[in-house]
Amino acid sequence: MLLAIDWGSVGVKTLQFILSFSILVTLHEFGHFITARIFKCRVEKFYLFFNPWFSLWKKKVGDTEYGIGWLPVGGYVKISGMIDESMDKEQMKQAPQPYEFRSKPAWQRLIIMTAGVIVNVLLAIVIFIGILWTWGDEYIPVKNLHYGIQVDSLGKKIGMQDGDKIVAVAGKPVERVGTVAAEVIMREAKDITVERNGTQLTLPLPAGFIGQLNRNRGGGFTYIRIPMIIDSIGEKARIVEGTIAKGDTLIGFDTRTVHYSTDLQNMPMPLDKTVQLTLKRNGTDTVKAKVYFDNKGRDFISMKSPYQVLGSVKINYTLAEAIPAGAVRCKETLSKYIRNLKQLFTSKEVKAQDSLGSLISIGDAFPSVWDWTSFWTLTAVFSIILAFMNILPIPALDGGHALFTLVEMITGRKPSDKFMEYAQTAGMVLLLGLMVYAMGLDFWRLFRK
Repeated sequence: MLLAIDWGSVGVKTLQFILSFSILVTLHEFGHFITARIFKCRVEKFYLFFNPWFSLWKKKVGDTEYGIGWLPVGGYVKISGMIDESMDKEQMKQAPQPYEFRSKPAWQRLIIMTAGVIVNVLLAIVIFIGILWTWGDEYIPVKNLHYGIQVDSLGKKIGMQDGDKIVAVAGKPVERVGTVAAEVIMREAKDITVERNGTQLTLPLPAGFIGQLNRNRGGGFTYIRIPMIIDSIGEKARIVEGTIAKGDTLIGFDTRTVHYSTDLQNMPMPLDKTVQLTLKRNGTDTVKAKVYFDNKGRDFISMKSPYQVLGSVKINYTLAEAIPAGAVRCKETLSKYIRNLKQLFTSKEVKAQDSLGSLISIGDAFPSVWDWTSFWTLTAVFSIILAFMNILPIPALDGGHALFTLVEMITGRKPSDKFMEYAQTAGMVLLLGLMVYAMGLDFWRLFRK
């Protein structure tokens, strides 16, 4: 069976990923670059993406070759006299020069090695500040789910029903719509409290539920349901028969009765076909209209969003308010990531094979339509992840180099160049192995679908 691929959606996701990744990598490497230059180290190369065998573009300015590689798995700066990804052993055989990394004091080398991580953290804070200052913080309170939720087989397995209203996860009240699945996984919740027909019920979560939820990447659990109310009728809409007005509520689609938006969920849209719609007008009158759907399943009629139907809470920030709020959001995001990472080693249900992902997973996280709020939010989150992963004390990562430098500063003994070569090689083998494993998991998930 062939996978149905929406190449338009894939293209938008890919462009967002390339732009986001380019920003993160360039600024990360710029942190190393600028501190190396401050301490008068010679920087031989500054590359976005890796360039084995050839470069897409390169230009030498002074002592530095600037370029763009063809392999989008990172980037690098090559600093003279440093054991790095280039594994330039010949240079290390020569006598140390004043402009080389290895000739600099340990504290300067430590700053150079941690500068990329620091830049990524600062970048995340700046982005969060910009998001809050520009768009504020808007969300739908759970108490506004007047029509309850729709649950699928996973939700029904634990006794949830369509129309339930989620009140709490593991005893903690839920405030925002869209956070339930994440709260269940992070808290490894044992129960969920729902309101049904005015009565609160606590439903236990069986063993294996969190694991399944994690395999679904937080999806396949609960969905917002709202009446389908006409918001606008586009110029390209073709109403073949009857009339449609703003404010009409859809109650029938072809032969299907419609109560809520979820009644049409997972239904294939008609292609190059005219469909009869049944609508409720002014709350009392029932009218019918025939609408043409083009060969991409579009009728150019827009429905009101959950934010419009249910109402939302909007928090606006001045720049002075956004600065501390952005720092707090950065801290909270890092804390959640560390907690999720810890679960890979401590949880019986959160497994690496369900959580790890490669560049494919990262790219798929972006929305299928270009949305600047989502783009910058994800860029900030990935900047934090990049910073944390790079500071881990693993050879070949910034954290590994920083660790060896700290040991040198404490003991007064510098690791030999030969030891650094072996450590760099071991670290690169480990990282490449993890990358291949993560890529394999992503391909396995794609074919599993």
